[in-house]
Amino acid sequence: MKYINNTLILFLIFFCGKSFGQTTVITKDEAITKTLENNYGIKRSRNLIDIANNNQSLLNSGYLPSLTANAGTNYNIENIEAQRQDGDSQNLKGAETKRYNASLNLNYTLFDGLGRLYNYKQLKEQYKLTELEARETIENTILQLLSVYFEVARLTENVSVLNETLDISKQRITRAQYQFDYGQTSRLGILNAEVDVNNDSIALLNTKQQLENTKRDLLVILNEPRKELQSIAIDTSINFLSEIELEEFIKTSNLNNVSLLQAESNLLISDYDIKVSKSGYLPSLGLSGSYGWNNSDLPSTSFVQTSTTKGYSAGLNLSWNLFDGGSTITNVKNAEIRLENQQYLKEQLILEVQRDIANSWGNYQNKRYIYEVQEKNVLTNEDNFNRSQEQFKLGQISSIEFRQAQINLLNAKTNKNLAKYDAKFAELQVLQLTGQLLNLEF
Repeated sequence: MKYINNTLILFLIFFCGKSFGQTTVITKDEAITKTLENNYGIKRSRNLIDIANNNQSLLNSGYLPSLTANAGTNYNIENIEAQRQDGDSQNLKGAETKRYNASLNLNYTLFDGLGRLYNYKQLKEQYKLTELEARETIENTILQLLSVYFEVARLTENVSVLNETLDISKQRITRAQYQFDYGQTSRLGILNAEVDVNNDSIALLNTKQQLENTKRDLLVILNEPRKELQSIAIDTSINFLSEIELEEFIKTSNLNNVSLLQAESNLLISDYDIKVSKSGYLPSLGLSGSYGWNNSDLPSTSFVQTSTTKGYSAGLNLSWNLFDGGSTITNVKNAEIRLENQQYLKEQLILEVQRDIANSWGNYQNKRYIYEVQEKNVLTNEDNFNRSQEQFKLGQISSIEFRQAQINLLNAKTNKNLAKYDAKFAELQVLQLTGQLLNLEF
């Protein structure tokens, strides 16, 4: 009895003593919201979207003119020997010449063979592709989050089941002690009960340690590593979608699957790449204009000692590269090959996605069936345990038989917990492949 009391005291101090703080239940939707706000991977994806958005703006399109300002000055000191028409000569040492200039220059491309147009469209499509890549990152992160979340929920329920098992085993010790005190059984019954309590305590300790480790994994995904583990509680309720609803999602998966949407976007980008390359076959037309100011201070040997000019100029420039050594032809051919490869990748991806959806759907149906069987198994084992418990109290079965019924019930409950969350995660995989993971609440 002294050993039992010491074990119980240590158990209460180590585990129950931590639970007096305030506990906050984190729902699945709250966990998703925090992940979307705090997760570093998602933040990086959003930054990439911002970069793609900057790239697809009008400022990066090539449709705006360029305006440059230039200014300069020159200063010369020279020895000049000037010969006049009448034969006289003039020598000037250290003659100074000062020149100043400033100008504004405007350049605008009126037509560049449509390369600018398709490059702009390509940047727009690249922005959409970056959004799809960010969505894929978010989907994978949310799937990872819910996987860890459900593991915390499963271990939480297992801890509850193991606590119940430990309580029953402790009651066995009390009963065995009474029976021994009244001479109804030997001390072997007490020892067997103590062994079972120790085994149940170890199982509970290990499960609680697993639970704490998994909670730390959850906090890393939520980007809240400093939060107290004991203050975290998980919503263990699970709701499944109807199979009819899932089947409707599967029918429209080709329109919503993020990988297929990325493949379609890559096809458009490759098509625009061909058109950009073909712009090299056409001429380009540019407009230029400038306003300039020039001032010169000349030496006395010049006819004019000071001159100032200012004025406007404008012009049109037509350029047509009739033959560039074959670079444009090569670029067009390579772009067409890249487009063909993208088409092959898309066709291959369609087959892979169809296979993955079929596998995930079959896996989901199998997991749901297993969960339903495990639910029935728990009911059967509960009934068996209750009958065994009554027979054990009446002395009709041995402690070994009672312990076996207790273990069977424990295994049935933990297996049901595992089957429940396995089935839900299989459902999430179906939702991800059909492109609906971010469209539903959990």
